[in-house]
Amino acid sequence: MNQAASPPPKSARLGFGAKSLYGVGSIAFGVSTLGLSSSVLQPYLNRVIGLPALWVGTAIMLTLMLDAVIDPVIGHISDKLRTRWGRRHPLMYLSVPLVAVACYAFWNTPAEWGPARAGPMLIVLLMLLRLAISLYEVPSQALAPELAPDYNDRTSLFSYRFFFGVVGGLSMNVLLYRVFLSPENGGILSRQGYGAYGLVAGLVMAFTIFLSSIGTHRHIKTLVQPPVRKVPTAQVAREVWGTITNPSLVVVMVSGLCSGVSMGLSSALSQYFYVEMWGMDSKGVSLIGLAGVAASLFGVALAAPSSALLGKKRAMLTLFSISVITTALPQSLRLLGLAPANGTPWLIPFLVADFFIATTLAITGFIIISSMIADVVEDAAVKTGVRSEGLLFAANGLLNKFTSGIGVFLSGVLLTVVAFPTHAAPGSVSPEIMRHLSLLYLPVTAGMSALSVAVLAFYRIDRQTHENNLATLAQAAALAERGEEVEARSMVAGPGGLD
Repeated sequence: MNQAASPPPKSARLGFGAKSLYGVGSIAFGVSTLGLSSSVLQPYLNRVIGLPALWVGTAIMLTLMLDAVIDPVIGHISDKLRTRWGRRHPLMYLSVPLVAVACYAFWNTPAEWGPARAGPMLIVLLMLLRLAISLYEVPSQALAPELAPDYNDRTSLFSYRFFFGVVGGLSMNVLLYRVFLSPENGGILSRQGYGAYGLVAGLVMAFTIFLSSIGTHRHIKTLVQPPVRKVPTAQVAREVWGTITNPSLVVVMVSGLCSGVSMGLSSALSQYFYVEMWGMDSKGVSLIGLAGVAASLFGVALAAPSSALLGKKRAMLTLFSISVITTALPQSLRLLGLAPANGTPWLIPFLVADFFIATTLAITGFIIISSMIADVVEDAAVKTGVRSEGLLFAANGLLNKFTSGIGVFLSGVLLTVVAFPTHAAPGSVSPEIMRHLSLLYLPVTAGMSALSVAVLAFYRIDRQTHENNLATLAQAAALAERGEEVEARSMVAGPGGLD
């Protein structure tokens, strides 16, 4: 028999130490986001390993799509797992050795292997690395609604998560371009530089995942401990369907579908634009990373106040809308002949300032929208009678990964259409090729980003709705404890709820 979903146990708000230990694990996600982003993968596989651009885009798209399918499976397993270490931590600990081994192996393929031999092995290792990251990331995300049930406190918790993720990823970006791929170490296409990066990145990810898992281990006893349920497969399917079709979750997923195309395409081509359109070397690109680190501090600081002042939905819409404009500004001005010329003193400050503003706004918006997704947990539990944090967060990322893969695939298509030379030395590509690429790139990225913001206007959950959901779940849990199971279930699922 289905028991009523319960809210997380009452507990004091998390302090600085607890939030930091939870958030530090996101360094691993930030590092992997950089290392597995198409801005690094595309030139590495295309220009270093020698695989054709269209092959690379297709391979990255397929691994992202497979990863998107695996994530909900991991989320569902995490929701149903029952151990003395809780539902989430066994999977988080499992990811530690897998991350270290897969990361090192991916970036250290033997140099004597040609593209035909290295290509299939790299795709297998890329998939293993994505799986290892998901084993930590999906359960870790699912912890947030339980650790911070309060409407505003969970925004603060996600601020820590994004802060560590962005700082970790962008710091590794600076290290990659200023150290491993510096001119002294062979430059931006150095195979040995990527290999050294793989060793350090693997160790950093494994250590921070382990530190966060150990740091949050003591909270296991305060987390939701749903009873073991024996229900028909058909009922499980209805519960899963009820969770992933929650109206507010659908809105966020559709928005992610649109933004995923834009982000995948932008990530895949960013290094091409920085090096070939703007004439930047590895040190110049690293300054962009430093601006991102600074932007993360401002983004984290802005999230909670803007959310409290404007409300989550209005704050997010405002911030993302401005971010869309600032992100498209540099290339738009270059196409119009209004941007600073390459090599002039104002070029780097102009690009750094624009990236800082756009990233600050985007990070603040992503923190808030993550908190909004967490609010769907209780809303879905009221409608289905079951808490499914792992499934919900994984489902939200599913379409985004699919469409990010499509964006990466499109980058390969665009590079092929403009006849971008595979083995061209950095800075030697014709300006006309880059102009053609930019004219194809800008309408797609700006248009899809704008559409993703517009869709979020239909999100339904506000503070009052969230508090009502918590109250409903608390009442249902109290009834269930007194043995009034039928009434409890009707309260959380309603007359048309799941049986």
